[in-house]
Amino acid sequence: MHATLPLLTVTDFPPIRRERLETLQINLGYRCNQSCLHCHVTAGPRRKESIGSDVVAHVVAYLRTSGVKTLDITGGAPELNPHFRYLVNEARHLGLRVIDRSNLTILEEPGFADLAGFLAASGVEIAASLPCYLQENVDRQRGAGVYEKSLRALQRLNALGYGIPDSGLVLNLVYNPGGPFLPPQQDALERDYRSALSERCGIVFNKLLTLANMPIERFGSMLISQGQFHDYMRLLKQAHCAKNLAAVMCRSLISVDWQGYVYDCDFNQILGLPLGAWGGNRMHISNLAGQDMTNNPIAIADHCYGCTAGHGSSCGGALN
Repeated sequence: MHATLPLLTVTDFPPIRRERLETLQINLGYRCNQSCLHCHVTAGPRRKESIGSDVVAHVVAYLRTSGVKTLDITGGAPELNPHFRYLVNEARHLGLRVIDRSNLTILEEPGFADLAGFLAASGVEIAASLPCYLQENVDRQRGAGVYEKSLRALQRLNALGYGIPDSGLVLNLVYNPGGPFLPPQQDALERDYRSALSERCGIVFNKLLTLANMPIERFGSMLISQGQFHDYMRLLKQAHCAKNLAAVMCRSLISVDWQGYVYDCDFNQILGLPLGAWGGNRMHISNLAGQDMTNNPIAIADHCYGCTAGHGSSCGGALN
């Protein structure tokens, strides 16, 4: 694995500051039942990192007092963590919006037959990775057989009401490019997804979210191996759109890793870049209560151009 951080730290990305905190995103660990080429976490079946009950307790305590409105749960496959359901239940009890960033195929794994029902009963919003509506592209990016498993999982979720108008069960799909290029226009691609998935298997969903691939970890290492890293960075910088700076996710979100340390975003977490406001010192979630982060500087590096390039990219999809 090639290290990408040394290639990113010298940057001319514009300084940005945090606004009001709305979302706490927590990574429950890097273990996953898949090993996708675009994964910026480098998740996979052999990863052992997993959040413990002590950190989960600190997270719940922070949610009770922070005023955060949304808990965004990610991984790896976050559902593999034994504390996933407890965390969902606690957050929902507090009245928070809860998002599960699912790879869909986890619903097909042994021991998870009741997972879809649990998510529906809990009113959890699902952001489901489906990087294309064509089988060849999905299986090339995520592994043989993933496309068919994903479609079966989507049909199961639809049967529970997910993606159905007025059901209250939100099902968003997530697109990642299959290579070193930017996502197409989100609305146009969403129409293609709707048409293809509806015609082939009657699948419906609420919204498509398009995300750019970040030049870090597994994807970044692949770019270096293929001699494409600097070309990709040039593409991101040339496509930089200044108006996207107002909507990047780090302005209203903090990211917590499986050990409980806090970062400005999920990408900074994986690169090991601590909160910009603490001058390179790591902050633990247990020490965050009472901290007003409004107007604090956000840690930046060249990978930040991945969020502002073209139509922009965030956990909520395109920015414009």
